[in-house]
Amino acid sequence: MNKRGFSLIELLVVIAIIGILATASITAYIGVTKKAARSEAYSNLGSIRLLEEQFFAENACYQPLVAGACPAAAATFTYTPATQAFVPAFLPGFRPGAGLSFTYSIRVTNGVGLPVAVPVPYDGSTAALVPAATPCFIVTATALPNTRVVGDIFAIDCNNNRNF
Repeated sequence: MNKRGFSLIELLVVIAIIGILATASITAYIGVTKKAARSEAYSNLGSIRLLEEQFFAENACYQPLVAGACPAAAATFTYTPATQAFVPAFLPGFRPGAGLSFTYSIRVTNGVGLPVAVPVPYDGSTAALVPAATPCFIVTATALPNTRVVGDIFAIDCNNNRNF
């Protein structure tokens, strides 16, 4: 009787090939999910910037309007998936959707220029900063904990300077 089957070495070679293919596909999948989460940040930052510019064109100051007047001092507003606090009052056109991977923070400086220490998108130089009396803003997207993009921070400002 002729017994046919696979030898142990043939089985080990097949298992090794399957392992290599699985490793490559999992790595590619993780890269694609990171890219998708980052594109959420890029899109939302651009959207907030356009809404801020539209508001500035209509009101001669950046958000927020406090009691119908532009604030003279700097102000910071944060959008988190949990609170969604400033959207209805300050940026009614901002609709980021559900399942966000980032928290968005808007630092508005009407009449006082950008803050002294701007961590991103600037590299430490102040050559690109606007004059101190010019209204400006910087919007940052900070990755939420327990996401694939934890540690990522992206920013855009009133001059369309960005780090992405």
